[in-house]
Amino acid sequence: MDGVFAEASGASTVPGVSPAIYSDADFRRIAALIHAECGIVLSERKKMLAYSRLAPLVRRSGLTSFGAFLDALAGDRQTLTEVIAALTTNHTYFHREPHHFEHFEAVVRPDLVRRALADAPVRIWSAGCSTGEEIWTLLMVLLGPSLDEGLRIARSKLLALASDISVNALAGAREASYPAGSLDALPETLRRLWCVAANGPGGEPRLAIAPALQALVRFRVLNLMADWPMQRPFDVIFCRNVMIYFDTPTKERLVERFARQLVPGGFLYIGHSERVSGPATALLDPVGPTIYRRSMAA
Repeated sequence: MDGVFAEASGASTVPGVSPAIYSDADFRRIAALIHAECGIVLSERKKMLAYSRLAPLVRRSGLTSFGAFLDALAGDRQTLTEVIAALTTNHTYFHREPHHFEHFEAVVRPDLVRRALADAPVRIWSAGCSTGEEIWTLLMVLLGPSLDEGLRIARSKLLALASDISVNALAGAREASYPAGSLDALPETLRRLWCVAANGPGGEPRLAIAPALQALVRFRVLNLMADWPMQRPFDVIFCRNVMIYFDTPTKERLVERFARQLVPGGFLYIGHSERVSGPATALLDPVGPTIYRRSMAA
């Protein structure tokens, strides 16, 4: 198959690759498919990216062209899931956009802790959780710098949902083990309390998330464009640097759905380059940089 991919003939979408193997029409089909399935917009500049991400799947299929591979996707949900995972960028890190966690700690956490210790339900959602750094950071901040209080919070009716469309990303999040240096941005007290030393392949020093935190999270494969199975609203939703891949109508529909999935007074955190517009503006009040609160009256 590698020889077929190296063949060149006439104008090419990717230099050195025959249009009979991967053409402009194939890219348009890929772009239409990923937009229909999960709202992601692939611009013309992403032709090479789409090729490089999907070529291994095409090779593995034994088919000799992207067109044949796309034809075979009909009715093959397993392979379609792999295609979506391959085209989805999963880049995150611990304590990303720290002003969100500072706001959460100072403004939101006190009431959540009070309710948790009073045995009232507390629900948080990391939507587009990638490999887990966001949800673990959020839970460390919520449990806080006191071991005794943190363990009491962990034994409460606290539930954390972490969802992503990528099965591979979720596998990394569930593993909950990371190179030790990747957690350096976390406050030392939180890192010391809520992580445990571990070894990776070849003895690489790693840190694993403490079992008390791991027990709080429910990981789910979830396409944000599809139906959501959750029946009860959330107190806090983080969805950061996910909507940058969507067009404006898709963003506006999604943010409105998030707003309606919040309790009155609940908080939505979005990425630094994302903004709330459309119908959601009637439901959400801006309270900080890319931080919104569900209106008590809406």
